[in-house]
Amino acid sequence: MSDTPNIFEGVKARQHKRGAPWGWITLICAMLMGTAILFSPLAGKIKKSLLALRAPKTPSSQDDADLQRQIEDRLRAELEEEYAKRIEEIKKSQTVPDPAIPQIDEQTASSGGDVTMLRSGIPFKSDVTIDKGDIASIERIAKESYKAEYRLTIKLPKASTTVDELKKVNPKIDVIIPKLAKLLEKSKVSPFYQSIYANKVTRIKSDATKLNELLSKHNFYDLETMLYLSDPDTSRKVFLMQSEMDVVSDGSDGDRLAAMPAAIVESANYQPFTSYGWKKQGVVANPMIAGWEKRIATANTELADAATTAARKAWLKDRIVYLNKGIADMKARSFLIAEHDPYIVIPVNLLTNSTDAYAPRIGDYAVVIHENKIYPAIVGDGGPTYKVGEASLRMAKELNNKATPYNRPVSDLKVTYLVFPQTRDEVRAAPDYAKWRTRCEELLKEIGGIGAGFELHTWQDTFPKP
Repeated sequence: MSDTPNIFEGVKARQHKRGAPWGWITLICAMLMGTAILFSPLAGKIKKSLLALRAPKTPSSQDDADLQRQIEDRLRAELEEEYAKRIEEIKKSQTVPDPAIPQIDEQTASSGGDVTMLRSGIPFKSDVTIDKGDIASIERIAKESYKAEYRLTIKLPKASTTVDELKKVNPKIDVIIPKLAKLLEKSKVSPFYQSIYANKVTRIKSDATKLNELLSKHNFYDLETMLYLSDPDTSRKVFLMQSEMDVVSDGSDGDRLAAMPAAIVESANYQPFTSYGWKKQGVVANPMIAGWEKRIATANTELADAATTAARKAWLKDRIVYLNKGIADMKARSFLIAEHDPYIVIPVNLLTNSTDAYAPRIGDYAVVIHENKIYPAIVGDGGPTYKVGEASLRMAKELNNKATPYNRPVSDLKVTYLVFPQTRDEVRAAPDYAKWRTRCEELLKEIGGIGAGFELHTWQDTFPKP
């Protein structure tokens, strides 16, 4: 496939004569248009559509405010990433070939069909069909005489519902949770299972013309099952999910970690917030504030530059408001730190659903089961509505010490997540790992306890000592 999206290979590039720099003129125009689009009402419409997935509609708590900010952060990042991609595509398409370099005519499609693999891991079959037509002057203007089309076929998976199916993820799951068969007798598949896959399909449809930017096959099939369980004896509800594990690396807290590496403090991608937060207790400033104040200063400098466009100035002003709000929040509250705190991430559309008694909430207690180990945790953050199976870097490294923010600990569907709905503490506080372990042990006993020979992991405090 060509590196240029939406262009089929097999067509030789024309040798252009050097002349007026139309490529760069086009590029500059495209950048101006892209900037206008990025900061136009279109971005607001996209944001409005994304926020429409949330429930309730009006923020009613700090949780809702945190999740709304997460959605805005993700939207902002996706828009900026999309803009950068578009500019790069334009640069590539406007490059004038050097006459000294031979142009290679690669025949990747033939009448018998040819299969190649996209970067996303999706097999792509191309085929050239030749039919007899009318004279050239007629076929030149006929819409159907010369066209390219492709069909993307997706098989939606079914959720695992039996002990044998759950054992494909963890062969000892029924030994670790001895009462599992009983719990499954009246279980039901969560409606969010279909919702997650529906959101994946929606994303794929929106990216259908960008073949190499499609959601990868690996990331599409990242959810094995999502079940609602209830113990018939204690009525304890359980949200069970089986998936892989990806890594998140957000969060900050000056009270427990007074200094962070400059690369993190100055990073535009690192988020100092997690959905789980609590009132700041100490006097040491959040180390991420310095980086955000530096960004405000940079934005003000650009605002004062006469060469800055009106659209750019509007965006900068909005950005400064956002940064100031974030700084105020960092001064008032503390957050989990992914490198040190064990927590899991749940899609925001589950976290914001106020009508489903099984839907997890921020702060609910949870356990992660991988191979023969059981790890206590809490629901600490919200993630995209089309992706599941994320946990903090601390949790990830415990499962696989080679895990990094860029290297997932478990690529296969081998992780079981159990969340105990409606178990979060009324008052939030800094993580107390011993308390988390005790509470998770109590909740596991309400569904029959864990099998002989297994025990909950004990987390150690890894923060640097004063």
